[in-house]
Amino acid sequence: MLFLYMPIVVLVIFSFNVSKSHSVFSGFTLDWYIKLFHNEIIMKSLLHTIIVAAAASIAATVLGTAAAIGINKMKKLPKMIIMQGTNIPIINPEIVTGVSLMLLFVFFAARMNFEFGFITLIIAHITFNVPYVILNIMPKFRQMNPNIYEAAQDLGCNPVSAFFKVILPEIMPGVVSGFLMSFTFSLDDFVISYFTSGATSQTLPITIYSMTRRKVSPEINALSTIIFIVVLIVLIVKNIIERRSAVKRGVK
Repeated sequence: MLFLYMPIVVLVIFSFNVSKSHSVFSGFTLDWYIKLFHNEIIMKSLLHTIIVAAAASIAATVLGTAAAIGINKMKKLPKMIIMQGTNIPIINPEIVTGVSLMLLFVFFAARMNFEFGFITLIIAHITFNVPYVILNIMPKFRQMNPNIYEAAQDLGCNPVSAFFKVILPEIMPGVVSGFLMSFTFSLDDFVISYFTSGATSQTLPITIYSMTRRKVSPEINALSTIIFIVVLIVLIVKNIIERRSAVKRGVK
């Protein structure tokens, strides 16, 4: 725990340091946070990051939910094969995914006359987020009574209303968890974004990287602290949702 969190604690402490020193704490100040929000480059990159993360997370959640429903209806062998294929993007090194997506976009860019930018970024983020949504939803199908869908139809629901009134509420904790995980991963992704972004669509991690190559400003400490807090809040919300779902099922 010390090795994991000591660097973050140091970063948070020195984000409030009066001086630019990273080794001597001279006094408490909020100036670096104020300067951070007046930094146009960082604010523009933050906006790009939020747009990409929100769009990719919503799209990945819809696609992942539809995929999970289809996979759940498969027989044992096809389901096992598809699930193993779904796991490959998760265990695949990010640099391999980033380079392969970049080459794919270059191939289509030469033929369809489009440039790297928001579209390529969002597609790339959807690609690596969908498997996480599927993995969050599939356990909810295993916990659900498989007969309730047919029971809803026997009681007068058509297939569409049976899905929205019976199936979706049962798997909703997994859907929300998948969305939050997708948003978190999109928010702090660097490697894949680095290979698939354009000059006018750089995300926050790429901007931070370009700034730290010259000089590490205390503004970076302040920004990293804010990102850490946001991600921590998302994880807490995710755990609360999962805990309430477990309590609802009677699991302690």
